[in-house]
Amino acid sequence: MALPHGLGSHPYLPTEAVIAGYAANETPLPKILIKFSLRIVAVLLSSIALSRQFNPRLRLADLLAVSWFSLNGYLHLFFESYFVLNAATLAGSQSLLAQLWKEYALSDSRYLTSDTFVWTIEAISVVCWGPLSVATAFCIVRGSNMRYPLQLLLSMAHIYGVALYYGTSTVDLASKGIAHSRPEFLYFWVYYVGMNLPWAVVPAGFIFSSVRKICRALDMAERAELAAIPNNSNGSKKSQ
Repeated sequence: MALPHGLGSHPYLPTEAVIAGYAANETPLPKILIKFSLRIVAVLLSSIALSRQFNPRLRLADLLAVSWFSLNGYLHLFFESYFVLNAATLAGSQSLLAQLWKEYALSDSRYLTSDTFVWTIEAISVVCWGPLSVATAFCIVRGSNMRYPLQLLLSMAHIYGVALYYGTSTVDLASKGIAHSRPEFLYFWVYYVGMNLPWAVVPAGFIFSSVRKICRALDMAERAELAAIPNNSNGSKKSQ
């Protein structure tokens, strides 16, 4: 999408934002997206293939869950870690990931303006949620019930992160009149909304299923304990 001219030294909002060393992407957008999409497809397909190899009994729902958490692991540990480690020089770089971040920043310029909130929340995602995503996928493949508390924790973290992400940007716009996203459909609705909303919708489903599974297990354990009480009482009377 062509951007209007006359916006200063960069195409981001707000126009007065200082983006040191900014250099426009040299690679055409379709080529950037195709390269990154191929990586995503490779992660999804390889996670499903490896999961079926190690545990052929996995249901379709489990395979989809493994692919979701594997994708999260990749994005947190590689894509977002690149931003965290290279935030200071991102604007002028022409690497594939840097160009992806500069393209996405058209929907949120905070990624190129040394915004402390964005850097911090991404750093937390890299250090905490990346490894946890991998651990959750591993537990699902192994058939371990540890998957339920892990995916509950991770899903709550994702929803909380999305809420903070949208919330801080909305407050800036409402209270200060500062817009970080360009208004074009591609940048606002596809990038800003469409690329973040899944991390609120999908985790909500995992939270529901995890809570239901944990509650059922606790109910069964409680009923088993209650059922064992009369037997213990009868046994003690007989011994007398």
